[in-house]
Amino acid sequence: MMSIRSLSLVAMLLFFFSMSYAQKLKVTGKVTDATTGVPLEGITVRIKLTSTGTLTSKEGTFSIEAKSDDVLEISAIGFIAQSQPVNGRTNIDIQLISNVSELNQVVLVGTRGGGRAKTETPVPVDIINLSQSSLPTAKMDLTAVLNMAAPSFNYNKQSGSDGADQIDLATLRGLGPDQTLVLVNGKRRHQTAFVAVFGTRGRGNSGTDLNAIPEAAIDRVEILRDGASAQYGSDAIAGVINLILKKDVNHLYINAGYAGYYDHKYNTYFGRDQNQYKYSNPIDGNTGTFGISYGVPLGKQGGFLNFSGNFLVQGKTYRQALDTNLADKNGLPVNAVRRSNGDASKTTGGGMINMEVPFADGRTTFYAFGGYNYKSSDAYAYTRTLHGYNPFASAHPDRFPTDANGNVIFNKDIMYSVATPGGGPLDTVYDPHIQTHISDASGAVGIKGELGNNWNWDLSNTLGKNNFHFYGDKTFNASLGPNQTHFDDGGFSFLQNTANLTFDKSIPTVAAGLNLAFGAEYRYENYKIYAGEAASYTNYDPTFFKATGSQGFPGYRPTDVVSADRSNIAGFVDAELDVTKKWLIGAAIRAENYSDFGFTSTYKLASRYKLTHNFNIRGSISTGFRAPSLQQINYSSQFTNVQGGTISEVKIAPNYDPITKAAGIPDLKQEKSVNASLGFSWKPLSELTITIDGYLVKVKDRIVLSGQFNKGDTTLSPAFYNALNDLRIDNAQFFANAVNTTNTGIDIVIDYNKRWGNQHFRGLFTGNIQHMNIDKVNVPGSLNDSYLHQKEFFSDREEKFVLASAPPVKLGVNLEYGVNKLSVGTHLTYFGKIELLGYGFAGDLAGTGINPQVESDADGTLLPEQFNYKGKMVTDLYASYKFSSHINWFIGADNIFNVHPDLGVVQAAKNSAFDGEAGGAWDPVQMGFNGIRLFTRVVLNF
Repeated sequence: MMSIRSLSLVAMLLFFFSMSYAQKLKVTGKVTDATTGVPLEGITVRIKLTSTGTLTSKEGTFSIEAKSDDVLEISAIGFIAQSQPVNGRTNIDIQLISNVSELNQVVLVGTRGGGRAKTETPVPVDIINLSQSSLPTAKMDLTAVLNMAAPSFNYNKQSGSDGADQIDLATLRGLGPDQTLVLVNGKRRHQTAFVAVFGTRGRGNSGTDLNAIPEAAIDRVEILRDGASAQYGSDAIAGVINLILKKDVNHLYINAGYAGYYDHKYNTYFGRDQNQYKYSNPIDGNTGTFGISYGVPLGKQGGFLNFSGNFLVQGKTYRQALDTNLADKNGLPVNAVRRSNGDASKTTGGGMINMEVPFADGRTTFYAFGGYNYKSSDAYAYTRTLHGYNPFASAHPDRFPTDANGNVIFNKDIMYSVATPGGGPLDTVYDPHIQTHISDASGAVGIKGELGNNWNWDLSNTLGKNNFHFYGDKTFNASLGPNQTHFDDGGFSFLQNTANLTFDKSIPTVAAGLNLAFGAEYRYENYKIYAGEAASYTNYDPTFFKATGSQGFPGYRPTDVVSADRSNIAGFVDAELDVTKKWLIGAAIRAENYSDFGFTSTYKLASRYKLTHNFNIRGSISTGFRAPSLQQINYSSQFTNVQGGTISEVKIAPNYDPITKAAGIPDLKQEKSVNASLGFSWKPLSELTITIDGYLVKVKDRIVLSGQFNKGDTTLSPAFYNALNDLRIDNAQFFANAVNTTNTGIDIVIDYNKRWGNQHFRGLFTGNIQHMNIDKVNVPGSLNDSYLHQKEFFSDREEKFVLASAPPVKLGVNLEYGVNKLSVGTHLTYFGKIELLGYGFAGDLAGTGINPQVESDADGTLLPEQFNYKGKMVTDLYASYKFSSHINWFIGADNIFNVHPDLGVVQAAKNSAFDGEAGGAWDPVQMGFNGIRLFTRVVLNF
């Protein structure tokens, strides 16, 4: 038996051993690039779960004090983070692997397993590192950055289109904005309450406001370019966009930037002597942005809380064709339709948090994320003209407040005088302002963990709400008088709550590996329209000579008010089987039951086969289902439109309204789709990856906004004709399952990244070539009685707008070369030709968009009013300089050659100009019309 003295000696030895183990050591080492062996400066080396850390020197070396049982965390932007246990070592050399090419990142969207490398997925996925894409550009919002970075991502910046000026509805592969599902950290994001109606692409659709999420909060964006309704549910017909929020801790990120347009060709400042248009400064659209993010560790098991925020303020732009010599190619008459044409001003700010806290020995994790964003904007509406002395202007004294003798009551703060060409008398005009106040709130909470037998589970609830409030400013209700110039026009809101429970398990013993997942989802939605103040929509003139409501945007009426809700319950099974190490098969089945549309099921089958270690063939086929949104079913409004130079009052009636039934419009039904894709990924060199994917998407019963039916059409059914005239409006239109379409196309991505010594080069080519065909227009039986009614239901003009959802060709080339601390680069983006139609000033069907025609300036003969926007290349140029590991400076210009779209006019009929979608010299097209945009940014990392 051991003596007490021996026990004491052992205890003392154990004590001194534990003290020496806990004593801090001086740990040194060197961090190098794993590919090139070049020492890396400014790499963060931290002790895990503490705030203790240091940075590597120019030689890549570091020195830090740590305990023997500590873990070092080594991280830097552009490299894959590493963890290194000290284990009593005093020298630790580290090789970091670059992830700047993003080729080996793990893709989370499209799979419920642990994720797969980008090139190993059975369907195409773009991974966009947001800091890498957004910093060297003047584009200051997420939607614009993605439009440049992803091949089949499209959006058109709207101008003068009511709320669409501030909701940039994006599409994938030329489909509708509401046919793309947006996720945040893999959880469904709510859509906006806004419905695109007047002057917009994606007419009749809602969508998700990506710009309501602070850029500073986003680590990367995953874009799944393939139908995924069977995996994620309704809205995923075109694909899925998954925003991954930041998780880093003890890292302060600050991004401050400025941008402004210098368009010496079309900025109205350079034509101010004409006394025709509003203007501001030689550089307009001045934008300032500030973003910040920081994370702190929570607990002792790797938990974190990351919080981020963004603030942006942007001024208006003013664009017109200033050359009035019609003999010149770019000459146009004075735009009397819309004298203030350009982008709206806006101020937006918001914040977001992302949190995870593991507990129960790390087997269970509580997580939460969410945020709030507020946006206010001010946009000009169409011009109101009193006398119409300008031969291109229409007189509208009914839009002006007048005294008892019929004389206009001039308000110098709102109205202004414009010259009449040829020296005629001055005319009086004003441009109503449409203001929007948009609030967006979201929150998600959940808990996830592990069960026995390696089952993973995830229970979550996500709530989101979007509120959209309109105001009229610097305008009048002419029937009320001159005293009130600001109006509360009402608005709408949309709320969505989604609860999810999912289970998944990896079973390595089945073939070469099986991942099985199943789960259930319950979703509740509510849509509301609330009325504006009475003065915003009431006509106080007993003769009805004066126009109704506030000019620019009449308020929503009590008859528009609605509160509609519905629920949806769904279940799914999702499996991925590695039949062999080379062959992967994925399948998903989803069943859903809507409280208003009943039961449906969707399916998906995808596969990938590795022909060689660096060449994969992949393909998929799937079905899709999208129920009409509550917005599409219930939207109701009355607004002012301009068609063929004529101002009219238009009623958009909800699907259940008596006038809709009188018109014979059937109840809305679900959209159904079939998707197929086939392609390959190839990595012939370690620095080079090539992916090419072809696709076909057939959509039946797409929901769009119909054309307009006029109260003067006596050939309409008596019930419809009487209902139109009883409303005292000029036109009515409806949501309908109007068209069947087929989209075919090919996506190409070629990515090359090379580092050597202190230099690097990146070349990225992205391309989308696509074609859309309208297979059928689904004219209701009651309107299929004549050519006129068939075309009024969905006119030639509306067909062209559906087909122009995306250009037939979109190509991008990004090139960057860097040496030491200096980098230079360029973005080249080519937007292919698109064709649009006007409303038509001339002929028997003038103003309808049916076979639109205009008169030739030379002899008055009728010509088709088709606007040909030729393909154009936009060139961006930038440079960056890294002053230190903490400070990086960017400077450059987008569209450095000041390229603009072709003018939206028939060259032989310029006297019929400004008959496009926005009333300006151009329609909204992807390349934009604001010209050169200068920018600079400073980025701080600590």
